[in-house]
Amino acid sequence: MLTTSAILPRLLVILILSLSVYASSGDRSPEYTQCTGLCIAERCSQSDSEFSLSLPLRLTRWTCIDDCKYRCMHEITSKQIQLGERVHQYHGKWPFWRLWGMQEPASVAFSLLNLWAHARGAAKVKKKVPQYHPMRSYYLFWSVVSMNAWMWSSIFHTRDLPFTEKMDYFSAALAIMYALYYTIIRLFHLYEPQSAPRLTPLSSKSKSQKTRKVLAVVCTLSYVAHVSYLTLLPRFDYTYNMAFNLTLGLLHNALWATYALPASINLMKRFPSRPKSYRPDFIGKSGAFVFLTTAATGLELFDFPPWARTIDAHALWHLSTVPIALLWYDFLVEDSLDPSWRELKA
Repeated sequence: MLTTSAILPRLLVILILSLSVYASSGDRSPEYTQCTGLCIAERCSQSDSEFSLSLPLRLTRWTCIDDCKYRCMHEITSKQIQLGERVHQYHGKWPFWRLWGMQEPASVAFSLLNLWAHARGAAKVKKKVPQYHPMRSYYLFWSVVSMNAWMWSSIFHTRDLPFTEKMDYFSAALAIMYALYYTIIRLFHLYEPQSAPRLTPLSSKSKSQKTRKVLAVVCTLSYVAHVSYLTLLPRFDYTYNMAFNLTLGLLHNALWATYALPASINLMKRFPSRPKSYRPDFIGKSGAFVFLTTAATGLELFDFPPWARTIDAHALWHLSTVPIALLWYDFLVEDSLDPSWRELKA
């Protein structure tokens, strides 16, 4: 999933971009317009202009016009820094030094770190959670969905194009939708009991099975409608996309925050074979996850020009979600191994 820790801060980015992507101060300046116009006229008029670009730029689909915009952006930014003036955004983004064709190399690297964190988490689930555990398949599938989301995040930060942008947003939405789906199944005990010795008996299997199917249909139709709406629009609706994902993310975090409440506030039955007051120590990790997720959002609220034109608040947020993801997998495994999942035979 992206994990929810990753999704919520990203929603703020989407909202900010929706306000700035079409009207950044840098690309509206006469100096930038004049610079790009001259560059395009001098370098991009010939039919073989694209082949003058280096191989990494061609592989990452840079055009001669894109390269002119990049050169002018940094030429103007260098002058502004020398004069002590404010650094401006261009086309909704800060000026970053590219590396091997990657527009935001730090965010690419940190996105790949998150992908690794989920791959590591999946390996931990496979190794430590018994195969018969009813939540094991849900956690493993969530790992795959999350790795897909971080893969597209790295691609999007490599090259911000209409297709990569949509795949990044849609993959993120899928990750948080599935996170909410498995959360409801886990916390409301809708999972299907597996044939294993001493597994905790559940309430009516047929009732939970029907509820689970209805939940799956609702989530699937909601996601398909979400993607269809954003795809069919003539212009991507960043505000709606933010509101959709924010609603899912807040609901997801609210459920786990309720799960983490003290034993004296027993709003839900955490484990079906134990009383509501049953609360192992590891449950506090879900509360820590919610807190850290909220704290990470601050990195997006305090946006600033990138240090050395390489690392900005968004990249630091990507970095901060790595340990949060690792913490979350630790919690899921501990939750799955709690003795209350099994009962001793009489």
